[in-house]
Amino acid sequence: MAEPGNDLKPADRILPIAAVMLTTVMAIMDMTIVNVTLPHMMGALGATADQVTWVLTAYIVAEAITIPLTGWLAGRFGRRRVMLYGIAGFVLASAACGLAESLTQMVFFRLIQGVAGAPLIPLSQGVLVGLFPADKRGKGMAIWGIGVMLGPILGPTVGGIVTEHLNWRWVFYINLPVGLLNLAMVARYIRETPRRETGTDWLGALFMIVGIGSLQTLLDRGNEEGWWTSDFIVLLTFTAVVGLALFAWRGLTAKQPIVDLRLFGDRNLALASLLMLVFGLALFGTIAIQPLLMERLLNYPVETTGLVMAPRGFGAALGMFIIARISGRVDARWIIATGMVVAGTATWIMSWYNLQISPGWLIWPSVLQGLGMGSIFVTLSTLAYATLPAEATDAGAGLYNLARSVGSSIGISIAATWYTRLGQADWNRLGGYINPFNPALEHWLQVQGLTLSDPRAAILLANELSRQSSMVAFTQVFELIALSFVFMAPLLLLLKPGKGH
Repeated sequence: MAEPGNDLKPADRILPIAAVMLTTVMAIMDMTIVNVTLPHMMGALGATADQVTWVLTAYIVAEAITIPLTGWLAGRFGRRRVMLYGIAGFVLASAACGLAESLTQMVFFRLIQGVAGAPLIPLSQGVLVGLFPADKRGKGMAIWGIGVMLGPILGPTVGGIVTEHLNWRWVFYINLPVGLLNLAMVARYIRETPRRETGTDWLGALFMIVGIGSLQTLLDRGNEEGWWTSDFIVLLTFTAVVGLALFAWRGLTAKQPIVDLRLFGDRNLALASLLMLVFGLALFGTIAIQPLLMERLLNYPVETTGLVMAPRGFGAALGMFIIARISGRVDARWIIATGMVVAGTATWIMSWYNLQISPGWLIWPSVLQGLGMGSIFVTLSTLAYATLPAEATDAGAGLYNLARSVGSSIGISIAATWYTRLGQADWNRLGGYINPFNPALEHWLQVQGLTLSDPRAAILLANELSRQSSMVAFTQVFELIALSFVFMAPLLLLLKPGKGH
């Protein structure tokens, strides 16, 4: 049997690559493009700040539940057919989101959007795996990785610009022309895969929906609900543990499971998925926390924040381009290790930030971080499928992308919780220095032309204490994210030596 991709000339790959890249960017970008529009949605939908976050939660939960079903859907209906229905559903749901007049409608349509868009990302990866022969698969994963890395980074930028100059509803409406073009390209240039008879393990599907749905809701809502001080979070935790345990049991023992977890018996897929989970924590934890720093403490407008964050995507693209050139010639473990050092060092530099930093100091460590992360991402994505049989590619992509999705949710949740808890601790610690016996405080007040007994001093000190404690908390979160790259390092010892494919 010919190696997948060997029957295609390089020129014949261009349009199929363009089709799946458009699919990937469209689906991935919608995970973050909505974030900056939430304050604008509140008034239009009559929602509170706490309620409107369900617009994000609905999409994340629906996507996480549906991603593992990718292999089953592709096997039963064919890869191309699933992509076409997914894109069509995504476009229709996007239009409905733009027309929504209440929070209930918006959350419902976001659920549909998440379900429709979830298989598009792993199926796009599966297409690219098949378009390239094994010795050039690193190039294919570099191309796919550009879409996956640029999507969440550029999402806030595009969302900010669209919201600022048009209307928040246009963050959904822009999916219509893009989606229709994508639909035509996939219909024309993507090959159909053979369909096969697959059983439907409804019990396993139920356990998966309950377990993964509860886990994602727990991660997304935990910080806002106060974690395990909330009965709602305690119930979600119990449900997630039981549901995931039963889902794992069915996935490992059923004759025809809805999601075949036995694929994790492939060493490369299992380790790459675990590394991707930790990597997702670092990537999305940084993306979640950095805009808060710029908007809340440095008073950057939303549009400026997006523009400052965008260069990270160009750094990632550069890293992927370099890896695509050397893939197959350098041991994959050395590439990942180098990426960890570069990205970890850049994140550590971010822990030096203060309230007087310039935009340049925000940009260049982000570019360096993107360079390292791009190197890690491409190599992991290549290794994940190196030893999988071709017929298991779609199912393996579903599991691998589930690890990415869960890792991103964990990263955002941990970053938000660390920031909240550390900020409270730093507020109490720094507040202890505000006393009449601190000569530094007396000097600072003199510079302001105030005394400690002046009523204006109390207001000024409260504001400054809040700013300084928040800044310290941000730097501590960056330190902890940098350490996550250290935690990834021991797993490299378990990877088989290879040439990045």
